[in-house]
Amino acid sequence: MKKLFIAIVVLLVIVAVVLFIGVSNLGPLIKEAINTQGPKITKTKLAVADVDISLLSGQAKLQNFLLGNPKGFSSPHAVAVKSIYVDVDEKSLTGETIVIDRIEIVGPDIYYEKGRGSDNFKALQNNIRSAVGGGGSSTTSGSGDSGGGKKLLIRDLEISGGEVHLAVQGLAGQEVKAALPDIRLQNIGQKETGVLPAEAAEEIFAAIYGEIASPEVSAVLNRELQSLQGSAEKLGQQAVEQAEGKAAESVERATEQLKGVFGN
Repeated sequence: MKKLFIAIVVLLVIVAVVLFIGVSNLGPLIKEAINTQGPKITKTKLAVADVDISLLSGQAKLQNFLLGNPKGFSSPHAVAVKSIYVDVDEKSLTGETIVIDRIEIVGPDIYYEKGRGSDNFKALQNNIRSAVGGGGSSTTSGSGDSGGGKKLLIRDLEISGGEVHLAVQGLAGQEVKAALPDIRLQNIGQKETGVLPAEAAEEIFAAIYGEIASPEVSAVLNRELQSLQGSAEKLGQQAVEQAEGKAAESVERATEQLKGVFGN
């Protein structure tokens, strides 16, 4: 009986060690997957600096997430987030569909750059659609770089505290920004029993772009832009008036000097 008890204890210790090693390696594996597979979906730089896994809660924390801009756009980035919290159903990791109970994105810093006939988020959406399989609709099989592999089911995704910066030519470093309305998406991929990462990204970016282009955000950005333009016009007028004033003073001084020379 004693030997059986010792054997069970040893077995439990071995299982615990195996589980610990597996969970400990999960962070680097997630980081590697994001940094290598992400750019294939967005066709831009996409990376996280680190991924911390909590052994007690089963939650992951993605640190310093950065999504770069497509070619032709020069703003600092499309999206940057210091921390993203992800709660994964550990039991689903060995299945075909990974279930993510919750994703919480707090304080995303977004640059919305307008170019000729397009903008950086439209270009990103086009890149993602290309990864999904081309055209305007998602497919369950995917093609190109999106490939097959694991699918995702995201039960709850929340984006809060975001800020949108408008990037257009001629601002000369001036800030034009607006708050991003909070976004909540639920059950991404539930109808299809999971979707490919590119398909999930397509739905998430459509929601973000919808809020960026919404009348609420557009009104604030336009108001800020008009305010800057008004200030610039006022400064320009002041500069003209100052220049005219200096010119008048110069003429007056020259006239006085001429009077002295001719004795008038």
